[in-house]
Amino acid sequence: MFRIANGFRSLFDCAGVMLIVICLTVAAQAQSKKNTPTPPASAAAPAPSAATSGDAKGNPENSAAAAALSVTGFRSAKFGTAEADVRAAIEKDFGVKPDQIRSEENLAEQTHVLGVRVPDLLAGGGAAEVSYVFGYKTKKLIEVTTLWSKSTDDKITPERLFSDANILRAHFSEAGYQPDTIVTNGVTNNGIVMFRGSDAEGHTTVLMLQGTSSEGADKQRVLTPTSLLLFYLADAKNPDVFKLPPGQF
Repeated sequence: MFRIANGFRSLFDCAGVMLIVICLTVAAQAQSKKNTPTPPASAAAPAPSAATSGDAKGNPENSAAAAALSVTGFRSAKFGTAEADVRAAIEKDFGVKPDQIRSEENLAEQTHVLGVRVPDLLAGGGAAEVSYVFGYKTKKLIEVTTLWSKSTDDKITPERLFSDANILRAHFSEAGYQPDTIVTNGVTNNGIVMFRGSDAEGHTTVLMLQGTSSEGADKQRVLTPTSLLLFYLADAKNPDVFKLPPGQF
């Protein structure tokens, strides 16, 4: 389970994940509508649209509040905290017992991961797997990843994943991320970067809908989603993961 979530960085190269995601999403937004994956007819959902910041109605007070956004982790688990503190946060946030929290080592990145299954993390969204990643050098929390898929909930459907993705994208689009960091509707080989944004400290949120695509009758790409991934990253450009020293091989 954890390997699915942590494999995200390997799709793009762990040292430059967000730089490449930016390139993908900016390029994708320049594509014509015919190249943007759309849900199958049975999974019709609002198409991703350009993100906005602050209050949609232009309320100065709400906009100012949104601008103060700080991505410090996920719920009670804060970036830079040790495993014992994160375990306590998981128990508090989800009402689970200590033995319900599983652990695993990511051998490629040489990071330690805690994971917990959470029913209905997003109201009506199906059960999810939340993974907490601890840095290679610091041994402190550097990433929180949430996965929704058939592997986390066998009742989850493509329609449900599309709905969850659009609900979360709308939420993040209005949360107050730095405007110049926000990208949406980014087409990748196996899905859509629904949202990507950072706060003033460079902490980053990425929402990615993944699945299989085919060509519909109108020659549009039709995406059938198989998973939804939500990442909170303390340092997307320079993650604390193992990398071979230059010149060693």
